[in-house]
Amino acid sequence: MKAEQFLSIVKQAGRLKTTPRHCWTEADRRESVADHSWRIALMAMLLSGEPEFADTDMDRVIRMCLIHDLGEAFTGDIPTFEKSNNDEEKEEDLFLSWVKSFDKPQQSEWLDLLAEMKELKTREARTYKAMDKLEALISHNESDLSTWLPLEYDLQLTYGQENMKFSPYLTELRKCIDAWTRRKIGQDSAEQAGSAE
Repeated sequence: MKAEQFLSIVKQAGRLKTTPRHCWTEADRRESVADHSWRIALMAMLLSGEPEFADTDMDRVIRMCLIHDLGEAFTGDIPTFEKSNNDEEKEEDLFLSWVKSFDKPQQSEWLDLLAEMKELKTREARTYKAMDKLEALISHNESDLSTWLPLEYDLQLTYGQENMKFSPYLTELRKCIDAWTRRKIGQDSAEQAGSAE
């Protein structure tokens, strides 16, 4: 790959650093897509030390985590509860068109990863997808409740449940996140009751 193409790819991917997601990391800063992708890759790295994942190619999982949302460098992020099939198709088409412009070694690797991620048949693809869902839940729990939409109170406890079922470890992690959500929602209810008195 020529240096010019390398820089072009990195610059396009760098747009994710300023592409906002739905959650807020602080009162005046929205989470970026790059924030999300970095943390799911870190989560996958942490999983590599768990016995359950000893036979999982975590390097491949991390690569999936790093590229999974790069289509949003073209379309921006659309929250899952607003994203249509047309939005998904447009994002995928733009992403694939971009990847097909890469030199062969990178193009082949990325297209293979993307196909595997879409099919969700391998343990690696299912692990990446679980990390994607779990990180979104974690970020949402870290956001102030004042930023939550009414529909998100239920969605936070149902979103991506099916993606953890293949793994006892991830099922347990999801239970911890759900307990955190319930405490957070309960705290909000208690505060609202207190202010009504």
